[in-house]
Amino acid sequence: MEDTLQYNTQRSPLRIPEYGRHIQKMVDQATEQPKKEQRNKMAHAIIGVMGNLNPHLRDVPDFQHKLWDQLFIMSDFLLDVDSPYPIPEKEVLTARPNPLSYPQNFPKYRFYGNNIKRMIEAAITFPDGEQKDALVFVIANHMKKCFLNWNKDTVEDAVIFEHLFEISEGKINLKKTDEMLSKSEDLIRLSNKRFGRQKPHLSNKNKKYRHKRRK
Repeated sequence: MEDTLQYNTQRSPLRIPEYGRHIQKMVDQATEQPKKEQRNKMAHAIIGVMGNLNPHLRDVPDFQHKLWDQLFIMSDFLLDVDSPYPIPEKEVLTARPNPLSYPQNFPKYRFYGNNIKRMIEAAITFPDGEQKDALVFVIANHMKKCFLNWNKDTVEDAVIFEHLFEISEGKINLKKTDEMLSKSEDLIRLSNKRFGRQKPHLSNKNKKYRHKRRK
């Protein structure tokens, strides 16, 4: 009894576990069959059994194509039969996809957000003049507010100007300007006022009711 007992760890791995060990053995037997005519018969029989596992999809053309692809995968692409569909290539199916490149967008300054980057790109296209200068200072003030939301502390204008210079790739330079941005305290107060929670307002009727309950 102990000699015939096999554990899954001692067996060959299933290439598509959903179909189970029995269908995998059928595929292995068909692959080892010396006569191609017999292999073709066995292949069609195996496809029929595989289709019976999903009877509602068995006659769908695309599903049939999928079954034949899975048959070749389970045979490790060694099964030599006449397939009604193009035989998949092992190198194509096992090839790893190209890694996706993550957008950088200055991850060093991600606390500013992508909107700031777009605003800076738009400001660069503006012709020099008062309108562009005003837009640049609006952007700089918004950057300062974003910085303070990320780091609840004060920040020097020079730091913001340096970040603006770097993000704009040197096309916007406020390092030598004499103008100052809004004060950190004002920006923090404005941010707290905008996003802070307000106490629920009690109507006069509710105030009167609460006053009576206390007596």
